[in-house]
Amino acid sequence: QVQLVESGGGLVQAGDSLRLSCAASGRTFSIYGMGWFRQAPGKERDFVAAILQNTGRTYYADSVKGRFTISRDNAKNTVYLQMNSLKPEDTAVYYCAAHNDLMLTSMRGRYDYWGQGTQVTVSP
Repeated sequence: QVQLVESGGGLVQAGDSLRLSCAASGRTFSIYGMGWFRQAPGKERDFVAAILQNTGRTYYADSVKGRFTISRDNAKNTVYLQMNSLKPEDTAVYYCAAHNDLMLTSMRGRYDYWGQGTQVTVSP
């Protein structure tokens, strides 16, 4: 099993930056890729960004491309989501997820492990 713990959420103003962290523990050797998803009240959980642990290759949702950056520190088993130029529509609970597929993926169903989520609120 893999455990994921997110941190770094909070309340910020539009235009501000925030960095989320996701620390993995347990059978981390089984993780090939990690991603971030978000869920606003009353909406589906949507893909935000993904990264492959070995190559560092990344993939982003169009809504965050150019503003958000996903990165990883394999030595610390930690993935980050740097969020710049935040907008009120970025307000959501952000979830970290991990999978053991070889391919980069934005599909929620391909992720095997999930964190508990961290709230990000962006005021106008």
